[in-house]
This record gives sequence, structure tokens and C-alpha cells, in this order.
Amino acid sequence: NLGVMYADGLGVPENGAEAVKWFRKAAAQGDADAQYNLGVMYANGDGVPENGAEAVKWYRKAADQGDTGAQYNLGVMYADGLGVPENDSEAVKWYRKAADQGDADAQHNLALMYDTGDGVPKNDAEAFKWYRKAADQGLAVAQYNLGIMYDTGDGVPKNNIRAYAWWSMAKTQGDTNAATNIDKLKPKMTPQQIADGQALATKCYESNYKDCD
Repeated sequence: NLGVMYADGLGVPENGAEAVKWFRKAAAQGDADAQYNLGVMYANGDGVPENGAEAVKWYRKAADQGDTGAQYNLGVMYADGLGVPENDSEAVKWYRKAADQGDADAQHNLALMYDTGDGVPKNDAEAFKWYRKAADQGLAVAQYNLGIMYDTGDGVPKNNIRAYAWWSMAKTQGDTNAATNIDKLKPKMTPQQIADGQALATKCYESNYKDCD
């Protein structure tokens, strides 16, 4: 917590090097939050020289203790080849660990891996499944991609009403691609279908994504 105070400038002048010093003391004693934060400092070069390998080292320690943020970040490091050789299978492994604990960003990235066939065999149904989990948590990019799957009929039966609804919810959060796709989809829909799509979006949004079917 002293590290956090220095990192954020709370009660003391912001000082990345001091934050690193205290994170390191706690991390060395096995504190997963401190290990994660130390990984972030190395990844961003905040208070220490940027060092992807050191970031991976500390993310891994926290990830092995079940820290979802560290698991997600470790997935990103493997997916992008940052601090470790690029390895899509390892990225999938860590995304899945975080996704299984409900991390929306990890769920979305795992869906992307299934969507593109990176690190796992391409599987549209699995991609849809994970996009939906992230979309149900309000992640706009997942809602956008879910709309794509309903629009194209990949992994789920084609359904313009549901595509419209999910794009509408992504648009509400400022996704301009979703707004563009709605404009392209409307001419292919009847007025009743548009009304149904709007009603579904409203019901889903107002239920905090609990009633979206």
C-alpha cells in the first residue's frame, strides 16, 4: 500500500522509484498484488528501466497465485512477444485462466484467438461463447464482435435483430464502428425488425445485460 501511495502521489509526491522499492519488498515476501504492480512498473518503465522480461517474471509469480490481472497481462506478453518469445498457445493458456475467473478483457481476447485460430484451432462457436461472456459484462468491443457474428452467421445462426441490438449497445458506449454497421444494416431490415432490435437492446441494457435473449 505504501508503494501504491508513491505510485499515485497520495499523501506524498508521486515517485515511481519509491513505489518500485516498496512493491519489491512486498513482492519478495510473496504478495501477489505487489508482484502484479511490480510487473506493471517494469512493463511501463515507471520507476525502473522498461524491461519486458522482468515484467513477465513478476506477472508470472502473481499469475501463479491466481491474480487475474497478472494472468491477462501475461497472456498479452505472450501474444505480442513482449519479454518472452511470441507464443500463441501460451497466450491462450493464460487468457483462459483469467477468463475462467470472469475477466472480461481475457474473455474477449480468448474469443479473438478462437475467431482467428491463433494458438487454438479456429472455432467460431467457442469464439461466440467467449465474446458473449465479455459482452454480458458490458465490454463494448465484445458487443461489437458479437454483433459481427450475428451479422455473418459465424458460430451462431444469422440474426439481424440481435446484430442490431448488440451493435446498438456498443454504439451507446461510443463504438463508432458499431454505429457505422447499424447504418449499413438498417436498409436490410423491416421497420418491425428495427423496432425489435431496439427493444431487445433496451431490455438488455436496462437489465445490466441480464436479459438479452
